[in-house]
Amino acid sequence: MSLPKHIAIIMDGNGRWAKQQGFRTRIRGHEVGVEALRRTTEACGELGIPYLTVYAFSEENWARPKSEVNALMKILVSSLKKELPTLMKQGVQLQAIGKLNLLPESAQRELQEVKDATAGNSTLVLTLALSYGSRQEMLHATRQLAQEVADGTRTVDSIDEAAFSGALYTAGMPDPDLVIRTSGEQRISNYLLWQISYAELVFLPVLWPDFSKEHLEEAIASYTQRERRMGKTSEQLNETTS
Repeated sequence: MSLPKHIAIIMDGNGRWAKQQGFRTRIRGHEVGVEALRRTTEACGELGIPYLTVYAFSEENWARPKSEVNALMKILVSSLKKELPTLMKQGVQLQAIGKLNLLPESAQRELQEVKDATAGNSTLVLTLALSYGSRQEMLHATRQLAQEVADGTRTVDSIDEAAFSGALYTAGMPDPDLVIRTSGEQRISNYLLWQISYAELVFLPVLWPDFSKEHLEEAIASYTQRERRMGKTSEQLNETTS
């Protein structure tokens, strides 16, 4: 099997890492988590993975303590400013999905500036899922398509899988081939539910701040050893490749 074209990661375990390291708050875990994302982005570029999408902040995360949310937003803004030269050097194009209007104005502004600056890069598309929830995304897509029908610009019969995919935040991107979740938890947590219908799932015990290129390669190796049948039988796949 060839390498995945699109890897989606649930970056889990920052808080537990900080606790294990003896820090009084979870914030240090989030700060070190940025370094893990830098390593992973660089590794994907080196391996020739063209798309990387990471779950950075869920819509449900707004319910966390205000102090932690505020700290996370500050980390987001400072990281975007700090990482721009590296993104440019590595040819990384930054994108973002989610209810971005809920982010603080400073975060929205910095995010847009980095997106604009990296728009011409083509080595890797790094997408941050921010204030993101997959159920909410699908509701948004459904309302959009329904409005088009109401406006007379679309017929009900024209709503198929392609139309629905085109109304999602990820329109234009290939669906993820591989989903990695760190920290040992084995659930999807409202992440890209439509898009990962046929993705391979890999759950690793490592906490996100400790995630390395070796862990990424371990997950990819697991992916390449699997048979992706997409509803077909093994015999049918063998007939196609023979």
